[in-house]
Amino acid sequence: DKAPLSKSLLLVPSAISILLTLLFQHYQKFFAYNLQAIKEDFQIWRLACGRAICLDLKDTFCSSLLIYNFRIFERRYGSRKFSSFLLGAWMLSALFDLLLVEVAQYIFGITINSLPSGFLGPVFALFVPFYCSIPRVQVTQVLGHFSITNKTLVYILGLQLLTSGSYIWILALSGLISGICYNSSILKVHRILCVPSWVAKIFSWTLEPIFSSAEPTNEIRVGMGATVDIQRQQRMELLDRQIMMSQVAQMRRQRQQQGGMINWNRLFPPLRHRHNANYQDHRPSDQDTPPPTEVSEEQVARLMEMGFSRGDALEALRASNNDLNVATNFLLQH
Repeated sequence: DKAPLSKSLLLVPSAISILLTLLFQHYQKFFAYNLQAIKEDFQIWRLACGRAICLDLKDTFCSSLLIYNFRIFERRYGSRKFSSFLLGAWMLSALFDLLLVEVAQYIFGITINSLPSGFLGPVFALFVPFYCSIPRVQVTQVLGHFSITNKTLVYILGLQLLTSGSYIWILALSGLISGICYNSSILKVHRILCVPSWVAKIFSWTLEPIFSSAEPTNEIRVGMGATVDIQRQQRMELLDRQIMMSQVAQMRRQRQQQGGMINWNRLFPPLRHRHNANYQDHRPSDQDTPPPTEVSEEQVARLMEMGFSRGDALEALRASNNDLNVATNFLLQH
């Protein structure tokens, strides 16, 4: 829950990058991702130094924000599994970097002697599980056509990082390929490139006391979001929604008394009130009831990861015809 690895990746490389830029500029040459020196002079150590610290502050800022958003995976899977993913993506992306550079030179005749430095390959690799496992929840719309979701800001940061350098697209492509290989368990990469348990214990003894922070005790959790931050945000939104819904309910009652308002609860009853008396009185007969819709267990698992119960997830997916976005919005609003 405290995500010590994400905090260490957020603070330590950023601090070193700022120090190298402002105070120790003459040491930046040791952290340059120089492919020519690696291939011709066999400076293999540059694969570690050049792919750890960003020398451009814009890249440092964007990658730090992305790591902060991707800390949800450490809270979800645990620090050891999260670090294993980063290690595997880091090693695979280093291999794909060299292959893509050779392919670009062979096909397009482009000679690339150096690439942008930093922990960029694993950051781009994290977009793969982010796209596959984080539900897309619509927040608002711009100009009535463009949807703004809870994932839009992360994609914008990734696009900003992608356009920050001339050859950073090679790092992005190698990171995405390595993320797909690790996330889809191709060739059992997750079993080969993993952090041993004894290494995880050593870092838990050293990093966790330094980068862990106490969880607030004056707040009571609500079973909504997958993380504490999401729960706090939803708690504030819930207070505003309750005020708004009370006003809307009053207007509905007035219109229903005038006969000009459709009773939407009879068409799509809320999950929290699906067993009340009014709904039971208007329930159709068994002969008119359509067969239940087949529900994907993967989508049920995603909704349960967000904090909803299995029964509510099943009902929402059946009512929305297995549309995960509609079901998520419905559960958040009822």
